[in-house]
Amino acid sequence: MKKLQLSVLGLLLGLSVTLAGAARVTAQQLEVSSEKVRKELVKLPYYGIFDNLEYQIKGDTVTLYGEVVRPTTRKDAERAIKDIKGVGRVVNNIEVLPLSGFDDDLRLRLYRAIFNRGGLYRYALGANPSLHIIVKNGNVKLVGVVANEGDRNLANITANGVPGIFSVTNQLQVENSRRQ
Repeated sequence: MKKLQLSVLGLLLGLSVTLAGAARVTAQQLEVSSEKVRKELVKLPYYGIFDNLEYQIKGDTVTLYGEVVRPTTRKDAERAIKDIKGVGRVVNNIEVLPLSGFDDDLRLRLYRAIFNRGGLYRYALGANPSLHIIVKNGNVKLVGVVANEGDRNLANITANGVPGIFSVTNQLQVENSRRQ
């Protein structure tokens, strides 16, 4: 009888260890899938400084948000996310910005003004710039991450100084405040 009780106790203990391990693996898989989604989005061939892509993960569903200049970037983002292991469904809420010569001109002038100002040029470097300029119907949105509050304010002041802008929304985040 004692052997039977010890066997049952051992079995229950082994089962609880297995379940705890499975819970740990599931949490790790969620983190990995979030990192995989981010990596896939930044690798898109036409994702650039005038696009903004964001995502949210709930279970096996990934919802994509943001704005892009090219319709192909919207389709490429959805296709890339669908191919990730563990993703069951992709909801694509990415907005394709309207074609506009006026907005294209503003994008170019904003790019030159912001990245030729102070030390802001470093935010345009590399394959995945950390500062994005979104222009829709003359309205500007600055998104991304900068190193300090001074750079955040400088980008905002510079964008507001470009002629032809109707409004500027500054959604830039300061790197240190993101970690807290």
